Amino acid sequence: MAAAAAPPPPPTPAAILLPDSTPTGHPLFVRVRLATPSDVPHIHKLIHQMAIFERLTDIFSATEASLSSTLFTSPPFQSSTIFILELSQTPFPPSPTSLFFSPITQIVTLDLPIDDRETETFKSNNRDGGFDAVIGGFVLFFPNYSTFLGKPGFYVEDLFVRECYRRKGFGKMLLSAVAQQAVKMGYGRVEWVVLDWNVNAIKFYEEMGAKVLQEWRICRLTGEALQAYGNPAN
Repeated sequence: MAAAAAPPPPPTPAAILLPDSTPTGHPLFVRVRLATPSDVPHIHKLIHQMAIFERLTDIFSATEASLSSTLFTSPPFQSSTIFILELSQTPFPPSPTSLFFSPITQIVTLDLPIDDRETETFKSNNRDGGFDAVIGGFVLFFPNYSTFLGKPGFYVEDLFVRECYRRKGFGKMLLSAVAQQAVKMGYGRVEWVVLDWNVNAIKFYEEMGAKVLQEWRICRLTGEALQAYGNPAN
């Protein structure tokens, strides 16, 4: 009589996959802070890039010297004020307490890392304890006044984000910081202008709740037309 075959081994239990607690994506640490005089070289480069984007290099004449002599002459929010957008692959250290503005920080998770080929050019000079970050954009604004509202406001002269950092919410972060400051100071409005061909910017501003005033036109005296009024004979 043949020996009975050994029973087959019991089936191996299926592996249980536990949820992966490792964060997915590529975190980017973002900070909006007040500009300082040491930022002037980067601000100048950003303005030049903006002039190229807006096709206005023919009227670009600002220099680092002219910016240094005309910015940072008054306390923040009393004259021209600049917020700087900084980005880093690692968390920002705690910022020192400021009487004027506490930096705004945020973590953005991206599907893909940003290919910033100008990292060395725009490496921030504001290094807290040796910490490195890169400058991605800026917003320059100053106070104006509405007689109809009977309140001051802010006028945004420039809002610019470098190309590799666009369409990721950083422009909104900069403009929101200005609006938040206006609310904090009891101001009545924030306003700016936009080029009529920049349909992406127009859509972006409208989505933020801004009204584009089609009936208004910009009037400007500059160059020789302005200097002519320095002649008493006129």
